[in-house]
Amino acid sequence: MALLAVRDLEKTYASHTLFERLSFAFHAEERVGLIGPNGAGKSTLLRILAGLESADGGSVECAKGARIAYLPQADVFPPDVTVERALHSALADLPMEDYERSVRVRKMSRRLGFEDGTALASQLSRGWRKRLAIGCQLVQEPDLLLMDEPTNHLDLEGIDWLERFLEREKPAFVVTSHDRYFLERVADRIVEINPRYQGGFFSSKGRYSDFLERREAFLAAEDEERRALANDVRREIDWLRRGPSARGTKAFSRIDQAQDKIQRLSEAERRSRVEGGLEIDFAASGRKTHDLITASKIEKTLGGRCLFRELDVHLRRGDRLGIVGNNASGKTTLLKTLAELIAPDAGRVKHATELRMALFDQQREQLDKDERLRRTLCPSGNTVSYLGRKTHIVPWAKRFGFRADQLDTPVGELSGGEQARVLMALMIREPVDVLMLDEPTNDLDISSIEVLEGALEEFPGAVVLITHDRHMLDRVCTDLVGLHGDGRWGNYGSVAQWQLVDQERRTEASTVTKEPPKRDPAARPRKSGLTFLEKKEWDEMEVKILAAEDEVACLQAELDDPIVATDHEKLHAAFEAHRAAQAMSSALYARWEELEQKRLAE
Repeated sequence: MALLAVRDLEKTYASHTLFERLSFAFHAEERVGLIGPNGAGKSTLLRILAGLESADGGSVECAKGARIAYLPQADVFPPDVTVERALHSALADLPMEDYERSVRVRKMSRRLGFEDGTALASQLSRGWRKRLAIGCQLVQEPDLLLMDEPTNHLDLEGIDWLERFLEREKPAFVVTSHDRYFLERVADRIVEINPRYQGGFFSSKGRYSDFLERREAFLAAEDEERRALANDVRREIDWLRRGPSARGTKAFSRIDQAQDKIQRLSEAERRSRVEGGLEIDFAASGRKTHDLITASKIEKTLGGRCLFRELDVHLRRGDRLGIVGNNASGKTTLLKTLAELIAPDAGRVKHATELRMALFDQQREQLDKDERLRRTLCPSGNTVSYLGRKTHIVPWAKRFGFRADQLDTPVGELSGGEQARVLMALMIREPVDVLMLDEPTNDLDISSIEVLEGALEEFPGAVVLITHDRHMLDRVCTDLVGLHGDGRWGNYGSVAQWQLVDQERRTEASTVTKEPPKRDPAARPRKSGLTFLEKKEWDEMEVKILAAEDEVACLQAELDDPIVATDHEKLHAAFEAHRAAQAMSSALYARWEELEQKRLAE
């Protein structure tokens, strides 16, 4: 059953068309990954589907009674709202009793992993705020959840949690994301919005890897069809130039067919030229020195917490060093220490003589947000000097995916992905020995990330890279330094290896102060997860809790009755019954939490 369908949808901003005559549907129980180049209109489409923005043309049809929830990129909560209050507020507009809201909030809070519902949402880390934001949508029990880049700015632990959470809860969703590993693991259908396709999109059921194979085959077939059509058009043009020998019905019909083929070829060639994409070519200085950066036994402490101690790095020409770790583990601090932007508390960092570096700062502080794009790309005149060659500003801007009509736009008004491309344009203008990149993939589309990966692989100098894009780390990096947030670190061969060790160390740290439980050596180990009878009990638990809460509410109303209040025997009986009902409700909640813990262990 189609939950949402768009028909002939159109949207234009200023003179730029995002999409036109877009028609497709999303169905119940589907888990759709929505991708496309920057500027294709993915976020705008989600807002239109959520009813938060209107289209210029076409229609959005929603199944009768279907509930749609929307998760924006930014997670914003009032400064004084707690976790529980945020979840309660998400249910404010739904027709339900107070006790039903309480049940839903308690269940969702447990599923999200919150132990303290009184914690202020504004003081949570990015990862925990994202958990709460997702919970505020799922607690409404929507038929379809629309999520706009939920992995943006999450650390690796947060992304791993989100993948497992979506797999366990199995909500129907449409998600935009540039994280290819994430799409591979959570989506069962991929839809790419791109004007290069006839109809404006390409859809493929299956995982992201299946999508890549089918898209390649589709584009190859389309190219073959375009070449065949071009041959037909050449023959028809030759025939038209010779002039038909007769002006009968057949001749006129062939002329019409020739005109139709010419128009079809023109449209096919226009679509094939749409995606210019990003062009990056990092230039090396030509230095022959092999050793570029050496860090010996460096240490750094911030805010009273040791980020890393006795850490060694030996960066040579051709090395590509990845730095991995969760948020606040010290990744950016380590990169800046290696770049000699900050000094270590102990140890030494040594650079090769006259080392030349280019820095990509995730905060993008190198950019003047008030300056126009033209002057940022080309400080004077209309000609850019690149490796001794002169290039006009328009083709130079086009190389980084900018249109000529964007050149007078202030940099601060560009999207996050566009600002990232501006930084890369500044980085490649001069030859360097070392590239320092701190989260360069934030806000970039998948095609731009793939171009960046290729450029980093081909760069003959050295690279130091921080990114939460696991695919890029595994593909580009020759070595990984993994930080564990407590001063410890290690060298790893892959992101998965670091994640395994980091999880083991965090588990060890959480249990080191606890006395190990006594256990009968003869007792048989119990399997984690629910037994058959416990699963049956779990399925019935919500109904039992609702009934118990209903009983408590009825007995409270009886206690409040003035007639009962004036009758000592009736009041005592009502009080005892109310206390017993409350005890039953508490016992059911305790049992529900016990079963929930076992279910999460499955």
